[in-house]
Amino acid sequence: MKIENLETVAKKLVAPGKGILAADESSGTIEKRLKSINVPSSEENRRMYREILFTTKGAGEFISGVILFDETIRQKTRDGIKVDKGAKAMANFAGEKITEGLDGLRERLGEYRQLGARFAKWRAVITIGDGIPTRACIDSNAEALARYAALCQESDLVPIVEPEVLMDGTHTMERHFQVTEETLRSVFDSLAEHRVVLEGILLKPNMVLSGKECPQQASVQEVAEATVRCLKRVVPAAVPGIVFLSGGQTDQQATEHLNAMNRMGDLPWQLSFSYGRALQAPVLKAWKGDTANVSAAQTAFHHRAWCNSKARFGKYTEEMETAKAA
Repeated sequence: MKIENLETVAKKLVAPGKGILAADESSGTIEKRLKSINVPSSEENRRMYREILFTTKGAGEFISGVILFDETIRQKTRDGIKVDKGAKAMANFAGEKITEGLDGLRERLGEYRQLGARFAKWRAVITIGDGIPTRACIDSNAEALARYAALCQESDLVPIVEPEVLMDGTHTMERHFQVTEETLRSVFDSLAEHRVVLEGILLKPNMVLSGKECPQQASVQEVAEATVRCLKRVVPAAVPGIVFLSGGQTDQQATEHLNAMNRMGDLPWQLSFSYGRALQAPVLKAWKGDTANVSAAQTAFHHRAWCNSKARFGKYTEEMETAKAA
């Protein structure tokens, strides 16, 4: 493990004005996305869609790296790789999930490093509901994240640590704050126990939000203030960057929330993005599976990335939604 190399990669990924494209959808998830535009999920269609993203001219000004799925990294890569095997039902804990994939991970990481990957990602899923999450679920997922992170650093890969507290449900923003804080505390306790070097990781958390079905939805400023307050309580300043997941927000909401946080200033870490759906939704809508629409789809992707680049500096405005990237 070369700590200096890990720190350099981590800092490059959260360079000012840039963020990460999450294109690590599993076959099942990409099938749902293509189905939404009535496109069959064949390997050729999946490849064609991803090529739209990866070959967009000028996107490199705003995108520092791409997280890929196993199928994609074997087709084309020099970026990052999702290495977990998915969140599965946790035995004896109804409604809760545990992420699997630690078996054989050391060998897989070595292979991905040789294929050109420089960072990896592991996602844990925490659900809010009646009587959940339990302490056992939070701590088990935190332990798995820490073991994954330690193995990544051993293989000279920067681990992106993703503990996602889902926004699905009727819970209030206050409840989401409480569970997010509890989850992050457990994650950083486990990272310390496993001697993970914080300067060589990135954190990919959820923002603190009202539940999707909550009748009282928090404002943009409320989300920004609650999220930063929660992170300041738990995330050490040694972590070079926080790359938010969009987690079911619309593309514009995700940009507005990131922008509001960066406008607050005086933050110990870089606040950036690692969006999947919030970068890709406009692309799918423009493409519709038609090769004649590739240019329009790439324009949509470039524009969304540009808006989020502006949000990195707290300089995004709603008027930019209808403006051309400059």
